[in-house]
Amino acid sequence: MTPLGQRIRELRRERGVSQKDMASAIGVSAAYLSALEHGHRGVPSWPMIQKIIGYFNVIWDDAEELQKLAEGSRPRVVVDTSGLSPAATQVANLLATAVGELSEAELLALGDQLREALARRKGA
Repeated sequence: MTPLGQRIRELRRERGVSQKDMASAIGVSAAYLSALEHGHRGVPSWPMIQKIIGYFNVIWDDAEELQKLAEGSRPRVVVDTSGLSPAATQVANLLATAVGELSEAELLALGDQLREALARRKGA
């Protein structure tokens, strides 16, 4: 399941809406919506994200959260390290090998470390 899929499911359940009803309302099949929630579909297009935002009638911060979750919800990630340092290739391979073995807490901590490192680089 992707972060976006998890949030869509949470919003549907909070509002007591079935996949079938939501899918019909936003103009997709229930199978597509199920695949999106389970991480079997790629990141939806911006117009589709807007339909989801509109369907749940979310505004400002919640809409921005859905957009950010969509951006980080690619279920099949390919990391091309050609032209990068050997350390970059090593880290990419290590992550690919270990990601399924790490606990949820370890994954969250690693994500936080990466976000902090990127924020420091942008601020420098």
